[in-house]
Amino acid sequence: METKDAVLALAALAQASRLAVFRVLVQAGPSGLPAGKISELTAIPPSSLSFHLKELSHAGLAASRQDGRFVIYTAQFEAMNALVAYLTENCCGGNPCTPVCSPVCSTEKEPS
Repeated sequence: METKDAVLALAALAQASRLAVFRVLVQAGPSGLPAGKISELTAIPPSSLSFHLKELSHAGLAASRQDGRFVIYTAQFEAMNALVAYLTENCCGGNPCTPVCSPVCSTEKEPS
């Protein structure tokens, strides 16, 4: 992920309603949710929700697809994982992770 993409994604998530929407989409998994259900779960009015979904889509963190008469929104897990990887790529200066950061940074291979 490039810095400009990380800044765009972080800016999209740096707003309480958009963060709530994104978290709901992540919880829904790859199947996603229709806009009405997202509105219901987040208590965000549909008129405001469309703006927030557009911002998340513009940042590459959400996508939509038509399913009959519904628009289904999904979290873009590749983009989310790329953002986390970008934020942690230099964790511990490239040294094996300490207990402080080991939950998010794993430079050592887990035993198979």
